[in-house]
Amino acid sequence: MRIAVARETEAAEPRVAATPDTVKKLIALGAEVSVVRGAGTGSGISDADFTAAGARVGDNVTQDADVVLKVRRPAAAELKDYKKGALVVAIMDPYSHEAEVKQMADAGLIAFAMELMPRITRAQSMDVLSSQANLAGYRAVIDAAEEYGRALPMMMTAAGTIPAAKAFIMGVGVAGLQAIATATDVRPATKEQVESLGAKFLAVEDEEFKNAQTAGGYAKEMSKEYQAKQAALTAEHIKKQDIVITTALIPGRPAPRLITKEMVASMRAGSVIVDLAVERGGNVEGAKPGEVAQVGGVKIVGHLNVPGRLAASASALYAKNLLTFLETMIDKKEKKLAINWDDELIKGTALTRDGAIVHPMFKPKTAA
Repeated sequence: MRIAVARETEAAEPRVAATPDTVKKLIALGAEVSVVRGAGTGSGISDADFTAAGARVGDNVTQDADVVLKVRRPAAAELKDYKKGALVVAIMDPYSHEAEVKQMADAGLIAFAMELMPRITRAQSMDVLSSQANLAGYRAVIDAAEEYGRALPMMMTAAGTIPAAKAFIMGVGVAGLQAIATATDVRPATKEQVESLGAKFLAVEDEEFKNAQTAGGYAKEMSKEYQAKQAALTAEHIKKQDIVITTALIPGRPAPRLITKEMVASMRAGSVIVDLAVERGGNVEGAKPGEVAQVGGVKIVGHLNVPGRLAASASALYAKNLLTFLETMIDKKEKKLAINWDDELIKGTALTRDGAIVHPMFKPKTAA
């Protein structure tokens, strides 16, 4: 059982899919682990660290691997370096990337998309969306504080009192709850979570609000009527805020627009907005991917790959997610791969197999 840890090919991706700790545990499960030279550099992990953990470090280690671990979906140029039938486990971003998914199928790879992990109790330790969003929420507050130019907490000094900044977190999933100060979300289940953290909950609490969560635990897309009511409430609230952090995403859809240019214009000079959904089109009108945009007197922060801005921590959590998932595919007695294709974790994450796209959400529709 050969497992290879690939180096990310995107220059803006510093994370890595394994750490010395997970390498040791994979070896204990019976694997031979190889790491592409320089794979951990962006996360502060040297080749020597991987070697000390028992891994082989080299340049072409994916070619004979049974399993390849990555952070992001392999690019077309990488596929020639993987053997047919190899398992590739990564964040695959399959939505609107049908051609890239088909390329993996055509290459004969068995691809698993970690972000499609079922939201069940058994899979919590494998949930890469939560592990990475948690860090993104934390980093968003740090980035906001850096751009704000004032102290965040109230400070009472002999020279006078500095008032506390007012912060508004829009969307309280994992990222929002980590960043929470004052919050809004469309899921009624989040109201208790917000208030338990000492924050105020802001929402139009009508009948639609009470049924605003999918069976999988995600926020539903709300009706145009509800969105209009929520926008009116938000517009009145947002003009009083110093910091706004937006985190709203719906899987497979463009990010919902939460803040209009009129709302931005209503904010005080020196205010900061951090848009964590900028890679999906953004929650904020005027946000620019990869930039800190100055719109009037307001800064709109649009950093890309926010978990990667805490690469060492993000890699540690992501690598543990992968390890826990791989453990379900390994026969610990025989020390070899033994995939149970009927396991709901496998069925929920398998994208390609036997030359075809097999996931029901992405499988090409057959003609009637």
